[in-house]
Amino acid sequence: MATFMTTEPLIRVEGLSKSFGSHLVLKDIDFAVNSGEVVTIIGASGSGKSTLLRCMNLLETPDSGHIWFHGEDLAADRVNINRLRERIGMVFQSFNLFNNMNVLDNCMLAPVTLHKMGRADAERLVRRNLEAVGLSDFVNAPATSLSGGQKQRVAIARALCMKPDLMLFDEPTSALDPEIVGEVLGVMRDLAAEGMTMVVVTHEMAFAKGVSDKVVFMDQGVIAEEGSPQEMFTAPRLPRTREFLSRYLEDQG
Repeated sequence: MATFMTTEPLIRVEGLSKSFGSHLVLKDIDFAVNSGEVVTIIGASGSGKSTLLRCMNLLETPDSGHIWFHGEDLAADRVNINRLRERIGMVFQSFNLFNNMNVLDNCMLAPVTLHKMGRADAERLVRRNLEAVGLSDFVNAPATSLSGGQKQRVAIARALCMKPDLMLFDEPTSALDPEIVGEVLGVMRDLAAEGMTMVVVTHEMAFAKGVSDKVVFMDQGVIAEEGSPQEMFTAPRLPRTREFLSRYLEDQG
Protein backbone atom coordinates (compact mmCIF):
# COMPACT_ATOMS: atom_id res chain seq x y z
CA MET A 1 0.00 0.00 0.00
CA ALA A 2 1.03 3.60 -0.50
CA THR A 3 2.61 5.26 2.50
CA PHE A 4 3.37 8.79 1.30
CA MET A 5 0.47 11.23 1.30
CA THR A 6 0.38 14.95 0.64
CA THR A 7 -1.71 17.23 2.84
CA GLU A 8 -3.81 18.66 -0.01
CA PRO A 9 -5.99 16.09 -1.77
CA LEU A 10 -5.13 15.45 -5.41
CA ILE A 11 -8.85 15.41 -6.22
CA ARG A 12 -11.68 16.63 -4.01
CA VAL A 13 -15.42 16.44 -4.67
CA GLU A 14 -17.73 18.84 -2.85
CA GLY A 15 -21.52 18.83 -2.81
CA LEU A 16 -21.79 16.78 -6.00
CA SER A 17 -25.26 15.89 -7.24
CA LYS A 18 -26.35 14.26 -10.49
CA SER A 19 -29.76 13.31 -11.87
CA PHE A 20 -30.86 11.48 -14.99
CA GLY A 21 -34.30 12.84 -15.71
CA SER A 22 -36.29 12.64 -12.48
CA HIS A 23 -33.95 10.02 -10.98
CA LEU A 24 -31.47 11.49 -8.48
CA VAL A 25 -28.36 9.29 -8.80
CA LEU A 26 -25.86 11.21 -6.64
CA LYS A 27 -26.90 13.26 -3.61
CA ASP A 28 -24.54 15.90 -2.23
CA ILE A 29 -21.36 13.81 -2.39
CA ASP A 30 -18.21 14.90 -0.54
CA PHE A 31 -15.14 12.83 -1.35
CA ALA A 32 -11.37 13.29 -1.47
CA VAL A 33 -8.36 11.32 -2.68
CA ASN A 34 -4.80 12.07 -1.62
CA SER A 35 -1.80 11.71 -3.88
CA GLY A 36 -0.51 8.15 -3.75
CA GLU A 37 -3.72 6.82 -2.24
CA VAL A 38 -5.74 3.83 -3.45
CA VAL A 39 -9.47 4.27 -2.84
CA THR A 40 -12.00 1.58 -3.67
CA ILE A 41 -15.70 2.32 -4.05
CA ILE A 42 -18.04 -0.55 -3.25
CA GLY A 43 -21.81 -0.90 -3.15
CA ALA A 44 -24.75 -2.58 -4.81
CA SER A 45 -25.53 -2.09 -8.48
CA GLY A 46 -27.36 1.20 -8.98
CA SER A 47 -25.86 2.86 -5.91
CA GLY A 48 -24.14 5.57 -7.98
CA LYS A 49 -20.55 4.26 -7.98
CA SER A 50 -19.86 4.45 -11.71
CA THR A 51 -21.68 7.77 -12.06
CA LEU A 52 -19.47 9.26 -9.35
CA LEU A 53 -16.38 7.99 -11.15
CA ARG A 54 -17.56 9.37 -14.51
CA CYS A 55 -18.28 12.75 -12.93
CA MET A 56 -14.70 12.90 -11.64
CA ASN A 57 -13.38 13.42 -15.18
CA LEU A 58 -16.60 14.99 -16.51
CA LEU A 59 -17.66 12.12 -18.72
CA GLU A 60 -20.89 12.92 -16.92
CA THR A 61 -21.65 16.56 -16.15
CA PRO A 62 -22.69 17.15 -12.53
CA ASP A 63 -25.87 19.11 -11.88
CA SER A 64 -24.26 20.87 -8.93
CA GLY A 65 -21.13 20.80 -6.83
CA HIS A 66 -17.40 21.11 -7.42
CA ILE A 67 -14.55 18.82 -8.43
CA TRP A 68 -11.14 20.18 -7.49
CA PHE A 69 -8.19 18.57 -9.29
CA HIS A 70 -4.70 20.00 -8.71
CA GLY A 71 -6.45 22.98 -7.14
CA GLU A 72 -8.58 23.76 -10.21
CA ASP A 73 -12.34 23.38 -10.26
CA LEU A 74 -13.29 21.13 -13.19
CA ALA A 75 -16.81 22.52 -13.00
CA ALA A 76 -15.65 26.11 -13.63
CA ASP A 77 -16.49 27.61 -17.03
CA ARG A 78 -12.95 28.69 -17.92
CA VAL A 79 -11.12 25.47 -17.10
CA ASN A 80 -9.53 23.65 -20.01
CA ILE A 81 -11.26 20.33 -19.38
CA ASN A 82 -9.37 18.42 -22.06
CA ARG A 83 -5.98 19.50 -20.72
CA LEU A 84 -6.82 18.43 -17.18
CA ARG A 85 -8.53 15.26 -18.37
CA GLU A 86 -5.27 14.18 -20.04
CA ARG A 87 -3.87 13.83 -16.52
CA ILE A 88 -6.67 11.49 -15.43
CA GLY A 89 -6.48 7.98 -16.90
CA MET A 90 -9.71 5.98 -17.26
CA VAL A 91 -10.12 2.24 -17.63
CA PHE A 92 -13.61 1.01 -18.49
CA GLN A 93 -15.18 -2.41 -17.99
CA SER A 94 -15.62 -2.81 -21.76
CA PHE A 95 -11.95 -2.12 -22.75
CA ASN A 96 -12.85 0.43 -25.53
CA LEU A 97 -9.94 -0.55 -27.78
CA PHE A 98 -9.99 0.35 -31.46
CA ASN A 99 -10.58 -2.99 -33.20
CA ASN A 100 -9.13 -1.75 -36.51
CA MET A 101 -5.73 -1.13 -34.87
CA ASN A 102 -3.05 -3.32 -33.40
CA VAL A 103 -1.89 -3.02 -29.79
CA LEU A 104 0.94 -0.58 -30.57
CA ASP A 105 -1.27 1.83 -32.51
CA ASN A 106 -4.02 1.70 -29.86
CA CYS A 107 -1.51 2.83 -27.25
CA MET A 108 0.36 5.37 -29.41
CA LEU A 109 -2.69 7.27 -30.62
CA ALA A 110 -3.18 9.57 -27.64
CA PRO A 111 0.49 10.42 -26.90
CA VAL A 112 1.07 11.30 -30.57
CA THR A 113 -2.16 13.23 -31.22
CA LEU A 114 -2.67 14.90 -27.84
CA HIS A 115 0.85 15.21 -26.40
CA LYS A 116 2.42 15.74 -29.85
CA MET A 117 5.03 13.15 -29.00
CA GLY A 118 7.30 11.92 -31.79
CA ARG A 119 6.49 8.43 -32.99
CA ALA A 120 9.85 6.98 -31.92
CA ASP A 121 9.51 8.36 -28.39
CA ALA A 122 5.88 7.27 -28.24
CA GLU A 123 6.78 3.74 -29.30
CA ARG A 124 9.44 3.49 -26.59
CA LEU A 125 6.87 4.69 -24.04
CA VAL A 126 4.30 2.17 -25.26
CA ARG A 127 6.76 -0.71 -25.15
CA ARG A 128 7.72 0.17 -21.55
CA ASN A 129 4.08 0.20 -20.46
CA LEU A 130 3.25 -3.00 -22.32
CA GLU A 131 6.17 -4.65 -20.56
CA ALA A 132 4.79 -3.38 -17.23
CA VAL A 133 1.46 -5.14 -17.88
CA GLY A 134 3.12 -8.31 -19.18
CA LEU A 135 2.29 -7.90 -22.86
CA SER A 136 5.63 -7.16 -24.51
CA ASP A 137 5.10 -9.99 -26.98
CA PHE A 138 1.75 -8.59 -28.17
CA VAL A 139 2.90 -5.18 -29.41
CA ASN A 140 1.96 -5.93 -33.04
CA ALA A 141 -1.06 -8.13 -32.31
CA PRO A 142 -4.43 -7.04 -33.73
CA ALA A 143 -6.78 -5.89 -30.98
CA THR A 144 -9.36 -8.41 -32.16
CA SER A 145 -6.98 -11.32 -31.48
CA LEU A 146 -6.67 -10.66 -27.74
CA SER A 147 -8.47 -12.32 -24.86
CA GLY A 148 -10.57 -10.19 -22.53
CA GLY A 149 -7.85 -10.06 -19.90
CA GLN A 150 -5.26 -9.07 -22.49
CA LYS A 151 -7.53 -6.32 -23.83
CA GLN A 152 -8.00 -4.91 -20.36
CA ARG A 153 -4.24 -4.94 -19.71
CA VAL A 154 -3.72 -3.11 -23.03
CA ALA A 155 -6.35 -0.59 -21.91
CA ILE A 156 -4.38 -0.02 -18.70
CA ALA A 157 -1.12 0.37 -20.64
CA ARG A 158 -2.83 2.81 -23.01
CA ALA A 159 -4.00 4.95 -20.10
CA LEU A 160 -0.51 4.89 -18.55
CA CYS A 161 0.96 6.20 -21.82
CA MET A 162 -0.63 9.57 -21.02
CA LYS A 163 1.45 9.68 -17.81
CA PRO A 164 -1.61 10.39 -15.65
CA ASP A 165 -1.55 11.68 -12.10
CA LEU A 166 -4.73 9.76 -11.30
CA MET A 167 -6.16 6.48 -12.61
CA LEU A 168 -9.89 5.74 -12.49
CA PHE A 169 -11.05 2.14 -12.88
CA ASP A 170 -14.74 1.45 -13.53
CA GLU A 171 -15.35 -2.20 -12.63
CA PRO A 172 -12.37 -3.27 -14.76
CA THR A 173 -12.88 -7.01 -14.18
CA SER A 174 -16.67 -7.27 -14.43
CA ALA A 175 -16.67 -8.23 -18.12
CA LEU A 176 -13.95 -10.85 -17.73
CA ASP A 177 -14.19 -14.60 -17.29
CA PRO A 178 -13.43 -15.53 -13.66
CA GLU A 179 -10.23 -17.40 -14.53
CA ILE A 180 -8.59 -14.29 -16.04
CA VAL A 181 -9.70 -11.70 -13.47
CA GLY A 182 -6.48 -12.28 -11.53
CA GLU A 183 -4.19 -11.13 -14.32
CA VAL A 184 -5.84 -7.70 -14.41
CA LEU A 185 -5.98 -7.36 -10.63
CA GLY A 186 -2.28 -8.27 -10.52
CA VAL A 187 -1.43 -5.34 -12.80
CA MET A 188 -3.51 -3.03 -10.62
CA ARG A 189 -1.76 -4.28 -7.49
CA ASP A 190 1.59 -3.51 -9.11
CA LEU A 191 0.45 0.04 -9.95
CA ALA A 192 -0.69 0.56 -6.37
CA ALA A 193 2.66 -0.69 -5.06
CA GLU A 194 4.42 1.83 -7.31
CA GLY A 195 2.42 4.69 -5.77
CA MET A 196 -0.11 5.39 -8.51
CA THR A 197 -3.12 7.33 -7.21
CA MET A 198 -6.15 5.17 -8.00
CA VAL A 199 -9.92 5.23 -7.56
CA VAL A 200 -11.41 1.82 -8.25
CA VAL A 201 -15.09 0.91 -8.51
CA THR A 202 -15.12 -2.83 -7.92
CA HIS A 203 -17.00 -5.88 -6.71
CA GLU A 204 -13.68 -7.61 -5.94
CA MET A 205 -13.77 -7.45 -2.16
CA ALA A 206 -10.42 -9.19 -1.68
CA PHE A 207 -8.79 -6.47 -3.80
CA ALA A 208 -10.59 -3.74 -1.83
CA LYS A 209 -9.46 -5.26 1.46
CA GLY A 210 -5.90 -6.04 0.46
CA VAL A 211 -4.87 -3.05 -1.67
CA SER A 212 -6.94 -0.04 -0.57
CA ASP A 213 -5.89 2.75 1.71
CA LYS A 214 -9.57 3.71 2.02
CA VAL A 215 -12.84 1.92 1.22
CA VAL A 216 -15.98 3.92 0.38
CA PHE A 217 -19.40 2.25 0.63
CA MET A 218 -22.12 3.87 -1.49
CA ASP A 219 -25.82 3.23 -0.99
CA GLN A 220 -28.69 4.86 -2.87
CA GLY A 221 -26.63 7.74 -4.20
CA VAL A 222 -24.81 8.74 -1.03
CA ILE A 223 -21.56 7.79 0.66
CA ALA A 224 -23.00 5.84 3.55
CA GLU A 225 -19.71 4.91 5.19
CA GLU A 226 -15.99 5.07 4.55
CA GLY A 227 -12.90 4.00 6.39
CA SER A 228 -9.76 1.90 6.30
CA PRO A 229 -10.07 -1.68 5.01
CA GLN A 230 -9.57 -2.87 8.58
CA GLU A 231 -12.50 -0.77 9.80
CA MET A 232 -14.80 -1.56 6.90
CA PHE A 233 -14.19 -5.31 6.73
CA THR A 234 -13.98 -6.15 10.41
CA ALA A 235 -16.25 -3.60 12.14
CA PRO A 236 -18.52 -1.68 9.73
CA ARG A 237 -20.69 0.77 11.67
CA LEU A 238 -23.90 0.68 9.67
CA PRO A 239 -26.31 -2.25 9.35
CA ARG A 240 -26.55 -1.59 5.60
CA THR A 241 -22.78 -1.89 5.21
CA ARG A 242 -22.74 -5.10 7.23
CA GLU A 243 -25.57 -6.47 5.13
CA PHE A 244 -23.75 -5.68 1.88
CA LEU A 245 -20.50 -7.22 3.14
CA SER A 246 -22.13 -10.20 4.88
CA ARG A 247 -21.55 -12.69 2.08
CA TYR A 248 -17.86 -11.77 1.81
CA LEU A 249 -17.44 -11.78 5.59
CA GLU A 250 -19.12 -15.18 5.86
CA ASP A 251 -16.84 -16.58 3.14
CA GLN A 252 -13.83 -15.36 5.09
CA GLY A 253 -15.13 -16.73 8.36
